[in-house]
Amino acid sequence: MTVTASTPASAATGAAAVLAPLLRGLFGGEPPLRLRTWDGGAYGPPDAPAVVLRSPRALRRLLWSPGELGLARAYVTGELDVEGDLADGLRRVWATAHRARTARMARAVAPLRAARALVRVRGALGRPLPPPAAEARLGGRAHSRSRDRAAISHHYDLSNDFYSLILDESMAYSSAYFEPGDTLAAAQRRKLDMVCRKLRLRPGMRLLDVGCGWGSLILHAAREYGVSATGVTLSREQKAFVESRSEGLDVTVRLRDYRDVDSTPGAPGAPGGPYDAIASIEMGEHVGQDNYPVYAAALHRLVRPGGRVLVQQMSRGAGHPGGGPFIETYIAPDMHMRPVGATIGLLEASGLVFEHAEAMGGHYVTTVNEWYRTFESRHAEAVAMVGEEMTRVWRLYLVGGALAFEQGRMDVHQILLRRPTGPGAPPGSAPPRRFSHRVVSCRVS
Repeated sequence: MTVTASTPASAATGAAAVLAPLLRGLFGGEPPLRLRTWDGGAYGPPDAPAVVLRSPRALRRLLWSPGELGLARAYVTGELDVEGDLADGLRRVWATAHRARTARMARAVAPLRAARALVRVRGALGRPLPPPAAEARLGGRAHSRSRDRAAISHHYDLSNDFYSLILDESMAYSSAYFEPGDTLAAAQRRKLDMVCRKLRLRPGMRLLDVGCGWGSLILHAAREYGVSATGVTLSREQKAFVESRSEGLDVTVRLRDYRDVDSTPGAPGAPGGPYDAIASIEMGEHVGQDNYPVYAAALHRLVRPGGRVLVQQMSRGAGHPGGGPFIETYIAPDMHMRPVGATIGLLEASGLVFEHAEAMGGHYVTTVNEWYRTFESRHAEAVAMVGEEMTRVWRLYLVGGALAFEQGRMDVHQILLRRPTGPGAPPGSAPPRRFSHRVVSCRVS
């Protein structure tokens, strides 16, 4: 049956008719999306973005992995697709499902009830399907050195050429800071200058970047502020990239875990500490809950007394510490986030003194949207480079990430601290404090 735009929302046909009661239970009424099924069936508002089930295998994935992970697996494999604006579709689903989160809804979409309905759909029931090849498969103890190396490699070693399809020329892979009229490149440069100014960098100072990525900060600081800059990373691809751009600059890149960076004083220009200033840009999310005090202690240990530390880090509510099932399975395994006040408390407990925090979540919405536009404009190149499945992973990642910041489910902050010069309290003696009123909010449209 061919479904036309005049088909009313209530007229469910084909396999979509079997799924209609489940959708009404999930959303607490009529769904915000149109559903189309592989057999020509349809249900839902004709003018809404369409979710297309191209195979009953998508239903089997949802049955065995209800919620975000099952949807992601079906989307990544192409068994489920979205026609129209993907961001608009996700936004409608989130808003409607959020309003409908009630006990009645939970009963309506219980796996047993879903299974009974899906008995009528050939191919929807059966053994679990193999997960997509793009999923991370890590072994060993969480946040051991070997597992952290594997997690970083999974995300960052796709290839430098792939990331160049998304990022601006500086290869800054973190939130930019926009002023009206800024391009992405200008906003990333503005962010780098903000970091350098907050750290009060001057010629001859020694800067350490913990988790330096593709070196945007250390290259900028060495070139524009005359510092001796050292970066540490676990990614061989990133190390090779920075070294290819560092000719003539006082820049050193070390392939090293943050726990193994030497704090022994060395000669000027040597890679050991202590450093005059330290930055760590969107790396603290990856060290884990249990290891965060170790990470904070390393920042304290590696900066000289009187030196400043700037941590740019993502945050979210206490009830959702990870990035979500999709992010943790496909993008950043073992990620952990917390409210910004808790992060500041952990940094203070290391012996660092809090000075300032600035919220940048609105800037991240703009940043990720710029990445997504660039990525979509080079979609064919991405598919040729990493394949259709990984390209779909990244499309979902970028759209979902922008939406999380847009809706306030995630934020990102620049946190400025310093190591005191006097004896003060010994590291670890200060209990974590709860506060948020000292955080400066900053949003852009």
